[in-house]
Amino acid sequence: MLIRNGTIVTWANPNCILSGQAMRIENDKIAEIGDEQDLLLRYPDEEQVDAAGQYVMPGNICAHTHFYGAYSRGLAIPGKPAQDFPEILKKLWWPLDRALTLKDVRYSALLCLADAIKHGTTTLIDHHASPHVIAGSLDTIAEAVEVAGVRAALCYEVTGRNGAGQAREGIEENLRFIKRVQRGDDAGGRLAATFGLHASLTLTDQTLDECRKAISDGFGFHVHAAEHPEDQFDSLAKSGMRVIDRFKKHGILGPKTIVAHAVHVDAAETMVLAESGCWVAHQPRSNMNNAVGMAPVESMLRAGVRLCLGNDGFSNAMWEEWKAAYLAPKLFHHDPRRVSGTAVAEIAVYNNAQLASTLFEGLKIGMLEPGAQADLIFVDYHPYTSLTVENIPWHILFGFHESMVTTTIVAGQVLMKDRKLLTLDERAIAEEAMRLYPGVWERYNRQFE
Repeated sequence: MLIRNGTIVTWANPNCILSGQAMRIENDKIAEIGDEQDLLLRYPDEEQVDAAGQYVMPGNICAHTHFYGAYSRGLAIPGKPAQDFPEILKKLWWPLDRALTLKDVRYSALLCLADAIKHGTTTLIDHHASPHVIAGSLDTIAEAVEVAGVRAALCYEVTGRNGAGQAREGIEENLRFIKRVQRGDDAGGRLAATFGLHASLTLTDQTLDECRKAISDGFGFHVHAAEHPEDQFDSLAKSGMRVIDRFKKHGILGPKTIVAHAVHVDAAETMVLAESGCWVAHQPRSNMNNAVGMAPVESMLRAGVRLCLGNDGFSNAMWEEWKAAYLAPKLFHHDPRRVSGTAVAEIAVYNNAQLASTLFEGLKIGMLEPGAQADLIFVDYHPYTSLTVENIPWHILFGFHESMVTTTIVAGQVLMKDRKLLTLDERAIAEEAMRLYPGVWERYNRQFE
């Protein structure tokens, strides 16, 4: 297809904003970007997609999310409100994931994927848990991903909180799905895999060693770390080491590993994260909601940590995460100079793109240029001041809204056109979820009786 009559924001390095140019997509890739009239003359029979004066941009990327959490919306925690994050885990997330069936897992994923397409998020890195239905759970999510048409990297969280048997099941589910993805026989390259681990506080040394031995060197893990001080106290009690040092000892860190949160890391741990080449996913909306604090974003960037932006299961409207990443540190530090728009763009655009391109090996994701994956969105934004490569982060922070996304394309396939979903029936998905949620909530509440 030829995409014409739009303003192209490439988010290449350096970024370019192109007017009067068109983009030709061939199969799943961008084949050419050039003068619109020239491309129309050279490809008169190509399908034309009129961007109608909108901005044409790479789709957003989410570096850490939880599809399984959809049924938490509106759910009341029994008894007194949780007073800290460890209590939130025990009162909300762990009983909820134990309440899920495979059908619940499927529809929870579909709900999140519809949300992602509507809000222009085209690549998501998920971290899954469903302790009573571990085997085949990643296939269930993968089937939803294939139907939706987005790009997703999946894993199952290995944890010891439900016993050694379930920890072993989690290892086996990761390995089975990794082998499936490595065969490369489905989803047209839109599926990737990491090896999921929950967090240091629910993992023994033996389980960490089993996970490291189970997969080849260089393969990436996806793990929560130092989200709350309790993770550090637990690690010190278990091993005499802080969390990041413990992970380093067990070979968990590396250039394909994602460490989620890293809110309570010290300077030495920050340097270990940088030297290991791993990725750190920052989720400011979740940090605020759980009152766990704020990751040392500027220190991490200065140290060379590859910091990315996720949402931890919040809505897949990633520009909302941009805004939280920009605003929250200012309030947290009582200093309006903290974390610039340029820094947020570095995290959310360039680092997220590098992470996605690392996980989906051989693919160029997150920029619009020849040879890159045709993952893009149309944004119906009408600026009333100049929009330039220098100030676009602030236009996104103070002007863009997820409702402005009108078209979403992944790997050359149109998933939403003029705000109408083409691959998913959102109404039917929501209606089925309405039929399923009473069972989920009943099984959740039964655990408190």
